[in-house]
Amino acid sequence: MSKSVFYHAGCPVCVSAEHDILNLVGADNVEVVHIGQDRKRITEAENKGVKSVPALVTPNGNVLHINFGASMADVKG
Repeated sequence: MSKSVFYHAGCPVCVSAEHDILNLVGADNVEVVHIGQDRKRITEAENKGVKSVPALVTPNGNVLHINFGASMADVKG
């Protein structure tokens, strides 16, 4: 099984959601991507359909936008 990918930008909403996702899904099943620190992955996230962070992309490509921390436009600055 492929891993889900959790994209976030490091804000308090994102960090809280990261902890919840890891507790629910398990750290071995999720790749965490902090796009505030790894900015080259912003395009990857957008290409997968991420419109805002925090967001979880499931192995079959569904994008689950969790709460609202920041739009991708805000993240790109």
